[in-house]
Amino acid sequence: MELENDCAWKPKQGMTFDSKQCAYDFYNIYGGRMGFNIRRDYSRKNKFTNQLICRLLVCNKEGFRKVDKRDPLAKNPRAETRTGCETRLYIKSDESTGKFVVTDFKEKHNHDLVSPECAHMLPSQRKISTTQAIELELAAQSGLRLGQYFELMSREAGGKQCLGYTKLDQKIYLRTKRQQSLTYGEVGNVLQYFKEKSLQNPSIFYVFQLDNEEQIINML
Repeated sequence: MELENDCAWKPKQGMTFDSKQCAYDFYNIYGGRMGFNIRRDYSRKNKFTNQLICRLLVCNKEGFRKVDKRDPLAKNPRAETRTGCETRLYIKSDESTGKFVVTDFKEKHNHDLVSPECAHMLPSQRKISTTQAIELELAAQSGLRLGQYFELMSREAGGKQCLGYTKLDQKIYLRTKRQQSLTYGEVGNVLQYFKEKSLQNPSIFYVFQLDNEEQIINML
């Protein structure tokens, strides 16, 4: 897929952004249109102010996976997905303006790109909207089976390809919300207590059991 040199959504060296998030969003839109998944890579902060100095955004196929230390006879080894792709966007903070400036941009990939029809399902493109999140939490609190709820939401959106997220995204979102809720309240205090005790004395251990909805039902 080729881009016109003057297209407004193509990164260019010297381009400025008001924040690191603006730079990420811009590059993510570019990645979606081109058909590749992006991820955050190297970053450096000022050790005195903790302010971001520079950030490197790359194609998800950048680099190569490290040696897998698991059993080489594993039944389901992870597939190799990285190809050493050198596509990147490097931004650096301009102290005089407080903005982030593109100082390096490479656009050539060494792998096939995803078709426009499927690009919306790339991990960096998927997102649960605020409205969807509220409805999802209400469904979980009401005890609805989340698999059936996902199918319902897919039909209402006109198909899974129009929903904007996958069943796995839904599961991860709810798991994260539950983990955050455990930080507070009685259960959170109990988990924190055991965590601190195990750090003080390695011989102390604790386990807890989850149900199908990943709710704690037993602890010892």
